[in-house]
Amino acid sequence: MAKKGGNEYVCQNCGSVYPKWQGKCDACGEWNTIVEEKVGGEGFSNFAPKKKGHLLEFVPLSGSEQALSRLETNIKELDRVSGGGLVPGSAILVGGDPGIGKSTLLLQACASISNLPTHPECYYISGEEAIDQVRIRAKRLKLEQSPVNLASATDVRDIITTLEKSNAAVVIIDSIQTMYLEDVDSTPGSVNQVRACAYELIKLAKKKGFVLFLVGHVTKQGAIAGPRVLEHMVDTVLYFEGERGHHFRILRAVKNRYGATDEIGVFEMQDQGLVEVENPSALFLAERQGNVSGSCVFAGIEGSRPVLVEIQALVSPTGYASPKRAVVGWDSNRLAMVLAVLEARCGMNLSSQDIYLNIAGGLKISEPAADLAVAMAVISSLTNKPLPADMVIFGEIGLSGEIRAVSQPNSRLKEAYKLGFTSAITPPSHNDKKQNKLDINLYEIGNVQRLINWFN
Repeated sequence: MAKKGGNEYVCQNCGSVYPKWQGKCDACGEWNTIVEEKVGGEGFSNFAPKKKGHLLEFVPLSGSEQALSRLETNIKELDRVSGGGLVPGSAILVGGDPGIGKSTLLLQACASISNLPTHPECYYISGEEAIDQVRIRAKRLKLEQSPVNLASATDVRDIITTLEKSNAAVVIIDSIQTMYLEDVDSTPGSVNQVRACAYELIKLAKKKGFVLFLVGHVTKQGAIAGPRVLEHMVDTVLYFEGERGHHFRILRAVKNRYGATDEIGVFEMQDQGLVEVENPSALFLAERQGNVSGSCVFAGIEGSRPVLVEIQALVSPTGYASPKRAVVGWDSNRLAMVLAVLEARCGMNLSSQDIYLNIAGGLKISEPAADLAVAMAVISSLTNKPLPADMVIFGEIGLSGEIRAVSQPNSRLKEAYKLGFTSAITPPSHNDKKQNKLDINLYEIGNVQRLINWFN
């Protein structure tokens, strides 16, 4: 146990504690992230009086439970990702790259909630921007007439004192890395400050029953900056993703105690702010050009939503000793595995080819169901023969070359049929015959060796 008034060295990336300074953190492997912080307070004293605890009361698993009430924001994509609306008393951590649109989305949500017929009180507290800067954004979004309570503050004690005397329904803290407590002797953004400020604010949200949004900075690797304990303290973690060069923004839930994880909401960045995209598949395929080699449509699943995206591959002879493998929007290790299977099981020579893979629209795909679509795009580019423009593809490839079944094939095919696709390449179906009811020609492939037949 640390002594009262002593010092400790804490990694600002993962929160690991060391007795002395060192250049590299042994826990997370980052350099120059260990900072000296002071430890003090009665809680760290060896002579602090011990309080006797109370006996816990245990109950059985069965029993009646209260219905979970939710506050809808009138932003359907945000409500979808949060599980159908915001749960009073919940803490939500929102992370994303700088300038991706976190503050814009939360300001729009705050204004939308404050304009509900019940007129719930919404508080937007900015620690990064002055009041005039937030007002400029609100005016650009045409939200300046919304009854939002706006303040610029960084002292958590002042914020807590104000919120205790309010009837707040939603509170937005932008951002948690700028907040500080005088009781903690370290700079704002440090591990101790972030942990202590978040704890005090979350405790107040649980007590008062308001929805708390915490905006968090991210590291170069895309993870939320600060200790991982911050993600464990909150109820929901949302990541706001998107490429600077694309106008699409993806809101993804990676943790949700009140709803499904891996759910996504799709937005489009426009002059008037973030606009919801009700049919992302049609938008992702809007600029697709048919009859082009190296292009195919993948029917994927993001959370509970089927999404159709275009996968583009370009294969060209390399001018280097080792060929290039460039991937945008997909796992590069997964691409290496698919290429190895094509070489070993199909006899294709890809060791002398540069291969570039891109998921059009800026969407990031993680499910292995895209293996078959990637393989077809690579073969199409290599042979310079395009695939049918009205065809969708999905399926997982195993190391022995077999095509494995994937989840929710019916949902994928229904989305494709709705957008006018008439054929599909899928894994073999065993017990699921409902997909044949759709007016789609199904070509079931059980092994990657049969892929070559499409281009002969």
